[in-house]
Amino acid sequence: MAALGWLTPRKRSATARSVLAGEASAEAARKTARTGTPHTAGPAVAPRALPEAPPETAPEAAPEALREAAEPEFPVHGDDLAAAFFDLDNTVMQGAAIFHFGRGLYKREFFRRRELARFAWQQAWFRLAGVEDPEHMQDARDSALSIVKGHKVSELTAIGEEIYDEYMAERIWPGTRALAQAHLDAGQKVWLVTAAPVETATIIARRLGLTGALGTVAESVDGIYTGRLVGEPLHGPAKAEAVRALAAAEGLDLERCAAYSDSHNDIPMLSLVGHPYAINPDTKLRKHARAHDWRLRDYRTGRKAVKVGVPAAAGVGAIAGGAAAAIALHRRRR
Repeated sequence: MAALGWLTPRKRSATARSVLAGEASAEAARKTARTGTPHTAGPAVAPRALPEAPPETAPEAAPEALREAAEPEFPVHGDDLAAAFFDLDNTVMQGAAIFHFGRGLYKREFFRRRELARFAWQQAWFRLAGVEDPEHMQDARDSALSIVKGHKVSELTAIGEEIYDEYMAERIWPGTRALAQAHLDAGQKVWLVTAAPVETATIIARRLGLTGALGTVAESVDGIYTGRLVGEPLHGPAKAEAVRALAAAEGLDLERCAAYSDSHNDIPMLSLVGHPYAINPDTKLRKHARAHDWRLRDYRTGRKAVKVGVPAAAGVGAIAGGAAAAIALHRRRR
């Protein structure tokens, strides 16, 4: 892999693999953005327009609305040193992208029905536990990579386009999409930041008219997946490293940038920017956001918010949680 010469050395708390994953993701995102032509036109969206809060969350939303009334307009129009970074799972999209991708692969007989049952069980376990076991996750990642090993990148990309139409398009949160459009209308770049494969993330970003995507980079040689990752999944500290690397390459001022996520696992990324938002937050992120005076948004209905709560947000919203772990238990049908 080519050296990333545009990065300056710095001390980081993340592991070397997190740094490598973040830098590889940033390089892939910039290459994709250069070759693509993202569509940013669309109806103007008021930067602070919020959907009416459901009865269950109305008392909470009132203080937020009062505070926002006194704040200056955001995003700032014409600020080309600012950009926005959006987590994907449970922030932009209901559920986990890689889970929907797994459904599409099962439909195309990439793995067996018996393994689909294990897939469902693992999803349920992570939703209830909301915890991540490093050893278990390593096994999960190895299994996930075995699914795509030997396949062409172009093949999986084409399948990803179909899967977006089948399972993902109807699961985009309108409220979060409006926030992203506000940044686009202000002339800013908008990037997805997700542990989903960068190819899948790029498809979603393009379909939504966003600038591009930072995602997990799987190694490929001559257009064929090797079954190895570059670094590690883009999760937690690796997401922060990807945002830091992209900002350095793009000449962005992180203090003027915004980031949006539902999961406490993304606190490292949210802490990098001057405008962090907690979207459909899990309990830990909600608590952290309130303690640090971060803005909160909840686009779930009251009933849905109670039903999803901590386990789903903490598990499905994190790469090493329910999403990646679940699909990783499958084997390709032989």
